Amino acid sequence: MPQTRINKHIEALIFSSVQSISVQEIILALNAVFGEEVIENQVFESIDYIKEKFNSENSAIELVNLNNGYQFLTKKEYHETVNQLQLHRSKKKLSQAAIETLAIIAYRQPITKLEIEQIRGVNSDYSVQRLLEKELISIEGKAETPGRPILYRTSSLFMDYFGLNNLTQLPQLKDIAKEENTVGENAE
Repeated sequence: MPQTRINKHIEALIFSSVQSISVQEIILALNAVFGEEVIENQVFESIDYIKEKFNSENSAIELVNLNNGYQFLTKKEYHETVNQLQLHRSKKKLSQAAIETLAIIAYRQPITKLEIEQIRGVNSDYSVQRLLEKELISIEGKAETPGRPILYRTSSLFMDYFGLNNLTQLPQLKDIAKEENTVGENAE
């Protein structure tokens, strides 16, 4: 099968995918369409070709490796323009409570709703439900504690949305803490 034909099919798959698409998903789709085995090296060769194709100054988008998959994204120099559109279209904004809940889940996952509520100090039923609806979090399973509460963790959509390959890329407190954010007097 000609590599140019594979290139176009892979480009179409990546373009049509709402989330990042893995190499394994690409291979499964191509094998089903072509009825013959496509190997990983062919996929990586196509990905390199597509990256190069969209790397030119004539393109406002680029192919990016995210969350162990590939997705087309707008180049950084156009983020502000796209952001303005998103601000106007955004009807699914997260409340402050939902953002707090999402941050707790991201840093402490897997975590139960009771643990989230102990950290926040308020009921988090609504926030957890909204995050599940938006598919930013998912159910991990059940804890091995009495009552077997549900465990929550961030989803792959969360990883895509925040442009992360893995959770170690989340900002650490030491990266965002400022010396002026201290309580009490400075001892000299």
